[in-house]
Amino acid sequence: MRLRLGPQGVLLILCGAALLRIALFSELYLRYVKEGLRPYLVVSGVVLIVLGVVGMVRRDHEDERSEAHDHHEPGDEWSDGHDQPEHGDERTDGHDQHEHGDERTDGHDLPEHVGHDHTRNPRIAWLLTAPALALLLFPPPALGSYSAEREEARVAAQGTGTFPKLPAGDPVDLTVGAFASRAEWDTGASLKGRTVRLTGFVTRDDGGVWYVARLLVACCAADVQALKVEIRGADAPAADTWVTVTGTWRPTGKPGSEAARPVLDAASVQRISAPSDPYEKR
Repeated sequence: MRLRLGPQGVLLILCGAALLRIALFSELYLRYVKEGLRPYLVVSGVVLIVLGVVGMVRRDHEDERSEAHDHHEPGDEWSDGHDQPEHGDERTDGHDQHEHGDERTDGHDLPEHVGHDHTRNPRIAWLLTAPALALLLFPPPALGSYSAEREEARVAAQGTGTFPKLPAGDPVDLTVGAFASRAEWDTGASLKGRTVRLTGFVTRDDGGVWYVARLLVACCAADVQALKVEIRGADAPAADTWVTVTGTWRPTGKPGSEAARPVLDAASVQRISAPSDPYEKR
């Protein structure tokens, strides 16, 4: 059994290999989907590779049949089943022999380019494999400050109310979403007097204000919502830099009003490496 390379089969194999690279051999898939979808990505990658291999095997068999058909030269036998007479002889049915067998005995001309294969893929089709190869070698990065700036959304909360007390001890580690929710909606002011620690990436607005941000994902990167906390009292690192910010809550307005915004007075800003899972979960 031979494998005959074709753009369709190679494209499927490259896409399958890319899925297995990010889902089976690394945790890069967390840039795009939630952890629970990993088995489906692995299965999809295996299926794509199998389909690609099967497609190349079938292509080889079809090419072999096409080549066998091409070896049967038209004109070797006469259409009525009799042996072809020698040149110059006459057929028993009274019809003159066509010269050198250039025409069939039924009066129809032989088609031009007999046996020509029209099933070959054009070479330009191989260009389709370039994006798949790039996806395999260079997986796209996780969403960052660009998405946060354009997809800002407030944390969904059912109106104002009293939130549960924070755990004892400072600093308290909070997600960006949890801090923003308490800062905007908590009438009990549970953040007052507490030192909190937030982790996220840096984003800025046109006015020079900077934020620590995280992206909230429900299923995959296609449905993200941006969560941002304004940082005051510290210089802004470069955009998309991951940081851990320690500080205290600064009230800006009555909970539930438009003036109530999540703001943190920073005591320290520490640069960190990007986590393997960059998204917050619902």
